[in-house]
Amino acid sequence: MTVTGPAELLATWEAGLAEQGAARALLLHRAARPEAAPDALLAVPLGERAADLFALRRALFGDRLEVTLACTVPACGAAMEFELDAGEFAATRPRPPEGGLRVTEGEWTLRFRLPAAADLAAVAAARPTDGTDARRLLAARCALAAQRAGREATGEEVAQLPDPVLKRFAEAAEAADPGAELTLEIACPECGAATPAELDIAAYLWTELDAWARDLLLDVHLLASAYGWSEPEILALSPLRRRYYLELCADA
Repeated sequence: MTVTGPAELLATWEAGLAEQGAARALLLHRAARPEAAPDALLAVPLGERAADLFALRRALFGDRLEVTLACTVPACGAAMEFELDAGEFAATRPRPPEGGLRVTEGEWTLRFRLPAAADLAAVAAARPTDGTDARRLLAARCALAAQRAGREATGEEVAQLPDPVLKRFAEAAEAADPGAELTLEIACPECGAATPAELDIAAYLWTELDAWARDLLLDVHLLASAYGWSEPEILALSPLRRRYYLELCADA
């Protein structure tokens, strides 16, 4: 992976300040794959995007991710800390079968592609009334071909897929793209209960990028005040040289 420079990362951070969730994730994905067109990134399967973001995190901040959460048992609520390896998740990429996912359930035979970021955005924009409606919208968007009782299904029929078909689609997508949703079961060291932990790498990486950018801008302010250098001149310094000049300023 080509590591994006500090000026480009600051531009990503600045653009992300006015955005939320999905838009920030897209900005981070652009930083991970600067050569790709935005439309192409929106079509990338979710697990592949997650792997790209883990690879970016690894390149910028290292392999070790520190995660904290609280035990979900009301009588316990103990704080838990654990570590994850970004390199391990960067290597977890989807492996869809050639031609897409095939699902057979009852009178239905369908072929799907893996969900991508554009699909989640479209489902969110449609404002479904409940989780079942959201899954139905997502499945309909990802359907490549559908047959019902030996004939080609209509668009209206695909939009109203029955729950057993939705379940089979979800199972097939999870098996082919396990990195799309990272959910871990963490045993509480106090009570022993298992607590589910879902890691959103885009949100995690944004928090780190935000802290990094604010620290870097403070460094720029201090060095510009001490030496009269411009922001591009300071950003062109290696982190080691930048830190050395800051130490000189502190000792002066």
